[in-house]
Amino acid sequence: MFNRLLAGPALLFISLLSAGCGSSGGKETAAAPQPVQQTPTQPQAPQLSLKVPTAANSWVEGNPKETETIIQANGIRNWRRSSDKIVTYLRLGKAGELELALNAKVLSGTSAIEVSVGGLSKKIELNNTTLQQVYVGKFAVSQPGYQKIVLQGVSASADVFADIDDILIGGSAVGSDTYFIKDEFYWGRRGPSVHLNYQSPTSAPLEYFYSELTVPAGQDVIGSYYMANGFGQGYFGIQVNSASERRVLFSVWSPYETDDPSKIPPEDRVQLLRKGPDVQAGEFGNEGSGGQSYLIYPWQAATTYKFLLKAKPVDNNSTDYSAWFYAPEQAQWRLIASFRRPKTQTWLTNQHAFLENFIPEAGQFSREAHYGNGWVRTASGEWLPLQHASFSYDDTARRQSRWDYQGGVKNGRFYLKNGGFFDDFTTFGSKFSRDATVAPVLDLMKLP
Repeated sequence: MFNRLLAGPALLFISLLSAGCGSSGGKETAAAPQPVQQTPTQPQAPQLSLKVPTAANSWVEGNPKETETIIQANGIRNWRRSSDKIVTYLRLGKAGELELALNAKVLSGTSAIEVSVGGLSKKIELNNTTLQQVYVGKFAVSQPGYQKIVLQGVSASADVFADIDDILIGGSAVGSDTYFIKDEFYWGRRGPSVHLNYQSPTSAPLEYFYSELTVPAGQDVIGSYYMANGFGQGYFGIQVNSASERRVLFSVWSPYETDDPSKIPPEDRVQLLRKGPDVQAGEFGNEGSGGQSYLIYPWQAATTYKFLLKAKPVDNNSTDYSAWFYAPEQAQWRLIASFRRPKTQTWLTNQHAFLENFIPEAGQFSREAHYGNGWVRTASGEWLPLQHASFSYDDTARRQSRWDYQGGVKNGRFYLKNGGFFDDFTTFGSKFSRDATVAPVLDLMKLP
């Protein structure tokens, strides 16, 4: 989506806002105390080399609900309140000069908008009622990495400030090492999913997978799924579904590959064997299909929760999977569910963890999870620690749409972090190790 742009009509004027200087409110006067640049009647707009779509790369700062209203499939729309700041993110590979223009229009009258980058603000006025390239100006970029372009409405004759389809960029800071979301808008806005892939400590059959998960204070962000016990046929973890609802989620994929559960043949359907009290069970789709169960539970940040998963091959070429959740607030293990997966004869495989955001409007937020004290138990009864893991990420990161992904070791625990447009990313395939801890003390025969 590299688009060469032609020069277009310009704005009425640009004024530089600096610390300690008041705004002229969009009216130039001869007595103004600071220099004001008057735009020529027929300006020579610069050739800006890249078009950054606002539909993919913009959010209402700190507000997922308003983001859903204002950031539409074709760009910024319905922008009515000056308190709603629009933030657009892009990643630059080098420092230098960043030039900006907006591909924008007003519905009627005149609008004034303030554009800020790195602490420097410029105010523009728009009165064009068809989409045009409106030049903003030049900004100094002192460090490479993610840059935040902030748009704030100052005044408007109409009910909305402006419709803005794209932000056009150029200058010495822009080049082949400039990144933003160019395609797959839905997945790019969600942000990269990140994974811990545990190295199995043995080649013996594994029946149980135990782990402990802590979401640090302030990292329990809406739209987050903190997956604790992943395995070759499903996943088990906790979610923030809304401001008022949190879940413990356990799912098993069907061996029949489809995103539509209604298309799964009867012989390929995952069968619910049992579920715990207050647990909801059914089917899921969209990212594969299969059996799903969840418990609405008000888990808290800065609290460690325990997860236990069991897999056991059974007759008729099937495998049974069971999941238990330990809630310290209740001081007991709770059964989430047991599922039978047909056409599968296996013990536990591919132990892993992951962290993802499933709400695109929350892609502007960072989230982190700490994974400690992971163990597996062989079918013969031996507990072995999971001390080694490697890092990976999903297609959003592989496309270089987003670079805000990270993993490693903190305070003796593995961790994952994503979202929020931070700069320090972790290389794909990085390997981590932690010291062995104390094996879980569990009476497996007394599990509910």
